Amino acid sequence: MSGAAPKAVVFAYHDVGVRCLLTLLARGVDVRLVVTHRDNPAETIWFASVRETAAERGIAVVHAEDLDTAALEARVAAVEPDFLFSFYFRHMLPSSILALAPQGAYNLHGSLLPKYRGRVPINWAVLHGETETGATLHEMTVKPDAGAIVAQTPVPILPDDTAHEVFGKVVVAAEQTLWRALPDLLDGRPLRMPNDLSRGSYFGGRRAEDGRIDWTWSAKRIHDLVRAVAPPYPGATTSIDGRAATIERTRRVTGALPRHDDAPVLRVANGACIAHCIDGDALEFVTVFIDDERLDGSMLARRLGDGRHGLGDRP
Repeated sequence: MSGAAPKAVVFAYHDVGVRCLLTLLARGVDVRLVVTHRDNPAETIWFASVRETAAERGIAVVHAEDLDTAALEARVAAVEPDFLFSFYFRHMLPSSILALAPQGAYNLHGSLLPKYRGRVPINWAVLHGETETGATLHEMTVKPDAGAIVAQTPVPILPDDTAHEVFGKVVVAAEQTLWRALPDLLDGRPLRMPNDLSRGSYFGGRRAEDGRIDWTWSAKRIHDLVRAVAPPYPGATTSIDGRAATIERTRRVTGALPRHDDAPVLRVANGACIAHCIDGDALEFVTVFIDDERLDGSMLARRLGDGRHGLGDRP
């Protein structure tokens, strides 16, 4: 586009919302309105505020929870935007709002589409033991994460990375993806690549109770669950000797292990807590929250004492 700066309405939340809003401004986009969410008092707020970032730059801000669809549509229409952008916004936008942007509506999603469409894609990727994820900029449609792909940036998922650590990488990847794509996008010649939904799946949101450890699983599957829900998420829960515990970080134990016919079982020796799993592999407890206190493995070992300890429903 030439002449006046392109106008945009931005729907955004979370760290990705902040960084991508700043990227638009750095590329000269005239952001006239930001639509964000009110923070949920029941949720741990560990991320940056889109509302504060927009207000500091003199951009009008509204909360999605304060407006019905008709009122929100009227606010967006009044701006007469060229573009709409969605960055980690938690609601789908109806077709009536998408149609208000003649130059297009684009969403930034936290996976390498078409994989992991839907909610909390980073947590799902870690849970499934993926070694790579990333950020995808794509056209918005009324179907979630289904529009043509404009740009993608991959990031690695290392074997012990938590979802929070991967999220930090994806925030950077999102900023890079948008930065690279914007010149062509604003000139009206975006790259469009197919988003073959048959090669990916849709995933829903996760609940705190989904973090319960099933000790009939393999050591790797349990390790991936722990990583996927580690703080600031609710954590992987179990019991140790009948006491409720949250396993916040584990490390897979490599090398030859003695066979334990009573697995799953927790063995404490030499200042380490080793959970022997039913597949013959084992996990070292690195950080555990128990008895209202966060303990590293050596502290937990001293508290429990050497010997055998029950896990989950096993005494």
